[in-house]
Amino acid sequence: MTQFYNNVEPNIIDDEMVLRAIEEKCPEDLGDLVRGENVSFKDVTELQISFKSILQIDNLWQLENLTKLQLDNNVIEKIEALESLVHLVWLDLSFNNIEIIEGLDTLVKLQDLSLYSNRISKIENMDALQELQIFSIGKNNLTNLENVAYLRRLKKLRTLNLSGNPFCDDEQYMLFVVAHLPNLVYLDFKLVRDATVRFLHSLLGKSGNSLLQSLCFVALRAGSLQKSGSQKHTTAFVEHLNGSALFDNLYAEDTEAAKLASLPGVGDLLQAYPSWFVLVCGNLYNYGLEEYEKREAAVSDFNAKLHEILTLSQEESKKAMLDFENRNKKRLDEIHHAGSDDIAESKRAECKEDILQLSDVLMTLETLLSNELEALLQDFKRSIDVIASTFMENFREIYPFHSQCRDLEKDHHEKLMEIAITTLEKSVKGELEEDLPDDVQKLLVDKNTIVNAVNMSHSIRLRKIDKRESDMICNTYRW
Repeated sequence: MTQFYNNVEPNIIDDEMVLRAIEEKCPEDLGDLVRGENVSFKDVTELQISFKSILQIDNLWQLENLTKLQLDNNVIEKIEALESLVHLVWLDLSFNNIEIIEGLDTLVKLQDLSLYSNRISKIENMDALQELQIFSIGKNNLTNLENVAYLRRLKKLRTLNLSGNPFCDDEQYMLFVVAHLPNLVYLDFKLVRDATVRFLHSLLGKSGNSLLQSLCFVALRAGSLQKSGSQKHTTAFVEHLNGSALFDNLYAEDTEAAKLASLPGVGDLLQAYPSWFVLVCGNLYNYGLEEYEKREAAVSDFNAKLHEILTLSQEESKKAMLDFENRNKKRLDEIHHAGSDDIAESKRAECKEDILQLSDVLMTLETLLSNELEALLQDFKRSIDVIASTFMENFREIYPFHSQCRDLEKDHHEKLMEIAITTLEKSVKGELEEDLPDDVQKLLVDKNTIVNAVNMSHSIRLRKIDKRESDMICNTYRW
């Protein structure tokens, strides 16, 4: 090998290197056995090969009972050749040149993984690591905070180190991480325990409900979180009605909601509200997709009939012109071979008459085509009017999205107001059983302050519901 790293030739793990590492790790008496080449690789449970300029992982298949492996401070570029180490619990690949997380699918018992100080730009391919409790991936090339959401599938993860990545400079970094991973105990070597985090946990609850996670983070970032899927069904007039998209949007500009969510009892209130809201939206969403299919079928049928009418008309016109060309060619031959001027003139007169007849035929075909197209358009318009009016009528009566969502919001508002007033009264009497964040305490200075906060939050959501109905009506009429 001719490639050098820092003037040192890189290595590949081989049997000699493994034996030397075992000898250095084992007690003196076991070291004698190693030197006598009597060691059983199956008896080795721990192995450390650090600072050896290793470029490629290989020849570890014999260490099938290995539970701890240290390959830190090398020049490894790819995670590979670990498939047989199914009992591995602890793996250290820090301070290497790894760019992609891969090759971990068989390490189902892994509890501690360090990829600190590598060149990784995406968290991926870790679904099999369901026993992972400690994960260090600091000082890599992670730029997108959405990478953190991937770690939600690792239910036992309690300690996480992300420090030193570019996305750590985002002012909402800590809030994003804790909102998506509410079971974390340590983040970046610090205990997760400040007031904001306690508030996030109180909002999320133990269930880690995805709707509440969306609500929490959208409220804190004031709508900066991107939402997917809202553009897909615009032509069905039901965009933002699939899943929790509209419910999340209700809180996108509602900074008071995040504060109010930490009041005692609001967490339980929020458990039911999103699910009912999403159910109402989902009913209209499904109906909207069904009606969309009907509209698309009507348009498709119109296009098919239009194509059929145009094709038939073109074929008739082509046939008329082809017949004329054949007759005209014959007459031209007759004129060319005419024995007298009278015969030639007679044939020329027939040609002129044939041209006038061809013009009449083509004009007749054009008139028939125009009439057929007019009838087709009228039928299409009537069909579309029925489909559109039926959609408008049904989404007001059979699927009363607007009134049902407003009713749900009003009911939620009344219950939230009751909780707020009760909390204020307990605060005045000094009967609160738990400490509230400072920004929430400021809402409890008097009745007007807390009532205004609840009403403002309520008004924002009602406006969002009204706008969604208005957009749906306008888009339907515009179509």
